Amino acid sequence: MQTKYIGNNILDSSQDLRHYAYMQQEPKTLADAIIYFANPDNSIDYLALRRWPNGVACPTCGRKDVAFVPSRRLWQCKTRHPKAQFSIKTGTILEDSPLGLEKWLPVMWMVANCKNGVSSWEIHRSLGVSQKAAWFMLHRIRLGMQSKDGGKLGGPNSQVEIDETFIGGKARNMHKGRRERMHNIWNVHSQDRRHGNIGTRWKS
Repeated sequence: MQTKYIGNNILDSSQDLRHYAYMQQEPKTLADAIIYFANPDNSIDYLALRRWPNGVACPTCGRKDVAFVPSRRLWQCKTRHPKAQFSIKTGTILEDSPLGLEKWLPVMWMVANCKNGVSSWEIHRSLGVSQKAAWFMLHRIRLGMQSKDGGKLGGPNSQVEIDETFIGGKARNMHKGRRERMHNIWNVHSQDRRHGNIGTRWKS
């Protein structure tokens, strides 16, 4: 059953949107995501509402007086400049990708919802794209999720808190060879800490 939207449609106007309360619920399963994003209008609407919550604006000049071209699914800025026509991909990690939104958005759904992470082979099996394409999409999505400093922890006048953890089992329950290997690992980390390379204390 198709939801009836109240207010301006994102594809018809660049004005403020007033139908958030009437939007369809976001996909809860991968199957729902594949079906929902297979419709290009759903994909564009989904991204546009999040990229331009206050109305579509030209990525080049910032002007909001733009018109949607339904036949090409592009927007046309009324200011004359080299990139007057733009799509939902313009200025994003998706811009130069030949893959459609019906592939990108389910992959983003998987990255956001799979607690244990997702591999390129799993995407290859689930969505029917090549493993190389899945690998490319994963790297682009991870790049887009990074902060401005590249995702590094810490920085000037900041602290990084690390909790303790327990690795391995009791030494008396280990085989002699494994017990010796674990003991060597603990000794290496203790030596690094004394030289000031790391701040973690390891116990045997």
